[in-house]
Amino acid sequence: MKFLAVFVAVLLAFSTPAEAAQKRIAVKKIEKISTAPGAELLVANGSYIVIISNVDSTTSDIALNAIDISGAALWSKAIDAGVDEIAMAASRDNAGNLWIAGFSASPTLQESTTATSAAENPDSVVVEPTQDSRSDLNRLTIWKVSSGGELLGTFNTNENMPGLINAISVTSSGITLVGQYNQQSFIQSVSPSGAFGKVLYIGTSKTTLNSVVRNSDGSASAFGFSTETLGGKRLAAKQDGILIKVSKSGALTNVVRSSAIKAERSWLSADSNFLLSGYVKVGKKIETAITKFSPAFTPTWTLRVPSTGESRALTAGKSSVMAVTSSAPIASIIGWKPSKPALLLLTFDGKGLITAAKGSSELITPLALSYSKEVGAVGLAKSSDGSITLFKF
Repeated sequence: MKFLAVFVAVLLAFSTPAEAAQKRIAVKKIEKISTAPGAELLVANGSYIVIISNVDSTTSDIALNAIDISGAALWSKAIDAGVDEIAMAASRDNAGNLWIAGFSASPTLQESTTATSAAENPDSVVVEPTQDSRSDLNRLTIWKVSSGGELLGTFNTNENMPGLINAISVTSSGITLVGQYNQQSFIQSVSPSGAFGKVLYIGTSKTTLNSVVRNSDGSASAFGFSTETLGGKRLAAKQDGILIKVSKSGALTNVVRSSAIKAERSWLSADSNFLLSGYVKVGKKIETAITKFSPAFTPTWTLRVPSTGESRALTAGKSSVMAVTSSAPIASIIGWKPSKPALLLLTFDGKGLITAAKGSSELITPLALSYSKEVGAVGLAKSSDGSITLFKF
């Protein structure tokens, strides 16, 4: 009995504060700022918001549109070097510069031979103009853009193969990217001057890294999921969420697995304060988990809510915020009874207690979140008809 009492006491000590002392919160309507056709990324940068889109014209280009918190347009710029370019991740540095990561095509070599005589055409055949074939997007590229939208630099890696960029993290010491080449996850560090470091591959196609945090010492913490052994840590369930740390020199130094019995888990988003969100699937039951970790990957608080699995979370000043595709009522949220998947915004205090809730049946899937002290927390969400909306918490 004494052992049982101690065991129960330990369980209580690790119980979630959000479950122990959560007050009921009335849900309010989400505040929309504007529609954002084609938007894929956004960065809150001081007193304005930059919406980033990929547009298709003669070549694929990157469009940047800056607006204020009321939705009024401030400036628009395009990144177009005459080749195909696509943006996949974006962040900003402390100076207000934007860093956009993606892929671009190699410049096409122009034919230099000039015909010396006209070709014979006795049958007067009309020759239709040929369409130039597009080159593969095979160069990992980073664009540095000023706070006013001016392109300050374009940096390309020496790798020559197409891939994906899932996340970018920027500090004064440089940039860290996570992505995929040939369905294999990688981490790559880049200096502030644009010099690319060695590509570090993590696991095989059974591991995916969705988010990354570059630490002040040049090391990196990355988050995602895996179904294979990493760093000597074996698979504990059907699919484990993973938290890994890579040293400045590129060595895998720490692996923590998030698992539950017969569950599929994955971390989808993370920020520099180690606030993570991701999904937990057990059979047909799906929940979103939001957890605040220490830099050593020790959880300080966590909460789960029923969902379809989609979520994004970040730290907004002294609060934490999460956007989630909610699929069912939540006991502590008054007035929230979605009949179909709908967007729910939650705000948390430092102990993981919900302090505010906003919802919309018109919006469904969160695409991106960003925060600045001046504009607060903002995000992009997709509706059932595919349209994109910019909203604020």
